[in-house]
Amino acid sequence: MSIRLCLFFCLIGPVLAKQLPDVDCVVVHLQYVQCLWNKLEAPQGNYTFYGWFFKEKKMTACARYLSENGTNIGCNQPYTNLINRFHTFTTTLVDGSNNRTQTHDLKNKVILYPPTNVTIKMEPDSNLWLYWNQTNSSCVESRVSYRINNNEWETTQISVGKQSHCINLPCSHCRYEAKVQSRMDNNCARSDFWSGWSEPVVWGSNNSTGKPAKDPSQTGSMFVWTPVLIGVGFITLILLVMVLLHHERIRIILIPVVPKPALTSHNIEDWLEKGLKQSFKPNYNERACTVREYTQVSQSDSESSASSTSSVTTDQTDCSISTPTNEPDPALLPAPQF
Repeated sequence: MSIRLCLFFCLIGPVLAKQLPDVDCVVVHLQYVQCLWNKLEAPQGNYTFYGWFFKEKKMTACARYLSENGTNIGCNQPYTNLINRFHTFTTTLVDGSNNRTQTHDLKNKVILYPPTNVTIKMEPDSNLWLYWNQTNSSCVESRVSYRINNNEWETTQISVGKQSHCINLPCSHCRYEAKVQSRMDNNCARSDFWSGWSEPVVWGSNNSTGKPAKDPSQTGSMFVWTPVLIGVGFITLILLVMVLLHHERIRIILIPVVPKPALTSHNIEDWLEKGLKQSFKPNYNERACTVREYTQVSQSDSESSASSTSSVTTDQTDCSISTPTNEPDPALLPAPQF
């Protein structure tokens, strides 16, 4: 009986043993291999991971584990030779004495990052152009999805190596929203996976600059900053008013305002009095001269003393001036007739 029990447990032992989960691997942006083992259910513990390409011929321990709630769920295994992805990738998951080895074909399992620097703008040809950047564009194909005025999305396939798309004759009063995704093309082994969509960009009535569409969470943060911005603007306005008032005060001090003259009778009298005084105030000096009259002398006396008379008429030393009287000369009068 005991022999039968031993044989029974030996046969069902491997069946009762804990089976390790499957491992799924992809190449992320041609930079590293990402392997996950939590696709179906959460792992029962922390497993040890090994992965290597066929050409390497040696097991390589995981470089960086991915954890969730303290349990390892995956591994990122970097590699430097891009050609390696065309070779078989081998993984081994170990849990104590139990392990599971799998092989993976990764040439069609490349996931690229979403395109970057996505912009949309109106060009001189009156068409709307969408531009973006993607790594290794010669091996990448893209597709553009856009919608007008929040209607249904329209998707267009873009040829390999092309990183622009034209929307012909757009509506000037409509709102355009566009996004881009890409994947590896047949030139470098077509991938089964598209990258994630880029951040949408908007052009139109609400946003004509081709900037990325605003996230609702960012819109909520703007409501928080709005009162702060209003307060800063109000303080700035007050400071500007103070500076202007100070500038006006300086101007008034440097250039005083001339008062308007008040025409009152009292002021007019003062002005006339001052003006007359100034008018009659002498502003020069002169010698005083005396003026005196002279009397008529007889003709005989005048002949004898002509020289003396003429010399007496004017005194040069005392600045005397002789003025004739208004009486007529008797000698010149006509003789009376009887």
